[in-house]
Amino acid sequence: MFRSNNVTARIFERQISNPAPGTSVHRARRFYENIVPSHTIYDIECPDLLFRKFTDDGQYLITFSRNHQDLIVYRPTWLSFSCEVEDCYAHDLPNKANKFESFFTQLYSVSLASSGELICKDFFLYIEGKQFGIFATSTAQIHDAPAVGGAIQGIPSIEKITFHLLRLEDGVILDERVFCNDYVNLAHSMGVFLYDDLLAIVSLRYQRIHILQIRDSGNFVDVRAIGKFCCEDDELFLNSSAQCTAPDKNKLHQVSTNHVGNGSHVEYIHETSFLSGLKQRLLSFIFRGIWNEEVDPKLRMQCLKKKFYFNFQDYVDLIIWKVQFLDRYHLLIKLGSVGGGVARNADNHPAFFAVYNMETAEIISFYQNSAEELYSLFELFCDHFHSSSKNSSLYMNFISSHSNNIHALEQLWSNKNKATSLSQFVKKMLVNLPFNCQSQSPSPYFDQSLFRYDEKLISATDRHRQSADHPIRFISRRQQNILKFKIKTGPEAGSSDCRTKKICSFLFHPVLPLAISIQQTLFLQPAVVNIHFRR
Repeated sequence: MFRSNNVTARIFERQISNPAPGTSVHRARRFYENIVPSHTIYDIECPDLLFRKFTDDGQYLITFSRNHQDLIVYRPTWLSFSCEVEDCYAHDLPNKANKFESFFTQLYSVSLASSGELICKDFFLYIEGKQFGIFATSTAQIHDAPAVGGAIQGIPSIEKITFHLLRLEDGVILDERVFCNDYVNLAHSMGVFLYDDLLAIVSLRYQRIHILQIRDSGNFVDVRAIGKFCCEDDELFLNSSAQCTAPDKNKLHQVSTNHVGNGSHVEYIHETSFLSGLKQRLLSFIFRGIWNEEVDPKLRMQCLKKKFYFNFQDYVDLIIWKVQFLDRYHLLIKLGSVGGGVARNADNHPAFFAVYNMETAEIISFYQNSAEELYSLFELFCDHFHSSSKNSSLYMNFISSHSNNIHALEQLWSNKNKATSLSQFVKKMLVNLPFNCQSQSPSPYFDQSLFRYDEKLISATDRHRQSADHPIRFISRRQQNILKFKIKTGPEAGSSDCRTKKICSFLFHPVLPLAISIQQTLFLQPAVVNIHFRR
């Protein structure tokens, strides 16, 4: 059948023919080739806000006040106006089009920060089915904090970190969870991962993975804490064993074993040289793996000396960096040195990955960051690493990756063939694992089966980028070299100061042909906000 790219012809074709099984959504998304953000209003009149993102269902725009105190939520609307002439498109837009309020309606403003805390502007997680939002506030970091109470030396401390569970429909704060004298990496949600109603929070300072459940009633409920103990009865068993040994009271010391909650919970524990429960299981898994490599006792012992005992202290010194859910029972845990855990760029630090079963408290597999086996799994099942729910929203299922898009896969193979070292290429590809939760935009304009664009300038990943002097072009994938639309962060005829370094971020609506570009300098000047939409 002849296929036209004209939108009218596509609508007519949709009426008279049925798509192939399983392709109805893909076919419907092709309409976005015709419906694009073709018009831009530069430097719109906008409140001085910190823009975070659109929610994945497109219902809300999340922003924060410039002083990091208030959450301000908007509802995306659309510019509407009356025109007295016949050809409205030939005339300029009315003056009200230059106002932010013409495209967004403020729903409410809620004060989140208190007692010296500030809102973390890079942190926000959305629970779509319940329309809950998770936000974080914290006090300033203490970089030279002493390592007491089982804390890791070299990890900063934050006096108070508060996670807020908020109902986005009306802005009601449903529950809060407080971490005291701890450190959680909140930048781009690196230390927190959401899967369905389960929330994993990584305490870098105390090396614990706190698993919480978010109930429909809007409450945080503790499920388990993985780290020092792995099973619910581990602490009871150790305490009962310690009581049988009748230790000297002088060997008891007071530490805060539970740094979570709205109050302080302190108990006495015995000094011990034991490794944590998770570290014990990891070392046992490594030992058994090396033990089973050889059958001959002499070769087995040589292998153990070379691969296990020689590296034993390095394994002991590993700390948890990041965590993500693979499903409701399995965690992908990234481990490395203390320096890499708090570094801005940990690419050059050695790293390892472990798959852990929370129900059985077992290590399932263990990989170095140069393991080709893990890379093969990543290449074939990349979507599985991105998933934040077994029932992800419709829009989230169409984020392009090299495991679901032939164009992305061809680009990956091209980069792989150009690499001078396969080991270095594998490390480069695995450095982002585990993926940050909800870090990609589901906008159809990032669908690589529909559009081609320069990923160095713009991509679905939520990151600030250096502002480009030329427009970002979106080329049709099916019609070679046909420009569908372009996005520029400033007027093309305008002059730009080359001496001022500018960074830019983009917020694309997941459904509508609507995008916001925010351009700002490094000197804390007011940001320039542009609205890109279909006129």
